[in-house]
Amino acid sequence: MRRWIRNKEAGITALGVLVIMAIIIVIIAAIMALSVAIVPAGHVGVHDLFGEASAQELYPGLHFKHPMACVAMMSTKTQEYTMTYTQGEGAKKQSDTITALTKEGLKVDLDITILYRLEGQYADEVYKNIGTNYVDIIVRPQIRTAIREVVARYEAKQIYSEDRENMTMDIFDFLEADLLPRHIVLEDVLIRNVQLPDQLTIAIEEKLTAEQQIEKRRFEVEVETQEANRKRVEAQGIADSNEIIANSLTQNYLTWYWIQNLDSHNSVIYVPIGESGLPLFKSVD
Repeated sequence: MRRWIRNKEAGITALGVLVIMAIIIVIIAAIMALSVAIVPAGHVGVHDLFGEASAQELYPGLHFKHPMACVAMMSTKTQEYTMTYTQGEGAKKQSDTITALTKEGLKVDLDITILYRLEGQYADEVYKNIGTNYVDIIVRPQIRTAIREVVARYEAKQIYSEDRENMTMDIFDFLEADLLPRHIVLEDVLIRNVQLPDQLTIAIEEKLTAEQQIEKRRFEVEVETQEANRKRVEAQGIADSNEIIANSLTQNYLTWYWIQNLDSHNSVIYVPIGESGLPLFKSVD
């Protein structure tokens, strides 16, 4: 009986040891897992231990860290942010077009897409000063501000015409000046659509059509003027040529010219004309 009890106690002790060893192994594995951080391609990691962010970014690959620290992943890829009237197409699910006032106080709605990326070597500063949600905190408000500031410099007709390209460049410059100091690199600005009030759109189109017709008529008049000048120069040239020829025709030259042409014909009919006897000849075949 005592032997059975001893065996049982020994079994319990061995089981306890195994359980403890298993727990230790699990703890060690957990600590090892917590001590490793994998940064994917196109990202940098910011090491954050109890609220203190390291100034040294973690670049793509495997890194060892403090088990209690977290690593904030921040993308350095080119990203796009779209604000559009079409629901579900932009960064927001609902309609997110931007309404701005033109130079003359008219309302226009714009759809815009910007391309940008984070400067990886300054990710720690962005993380400490702004946070990982820098798009909603910085990028989105600056887009709205830039568009409203720049659109106010243009008339509606200019926005609707080829001056839109100049407006896009102005928006780019305005945004870049605000984003670059925050270590956000602006790559491109795309104005996708400009929506003007219907009546204004019709009026602008009619005005542009009229201006194009005026330009067409002006061009046609210019072409006709150039053609008239060309004909005038051509006529003057012909007149000058005839005058030169008339002044250069002498009796001796005409006689020589007749002899040359007479020799070039195999048979001729000679008909004297006038006092000089110049012929009228015709080839007889």
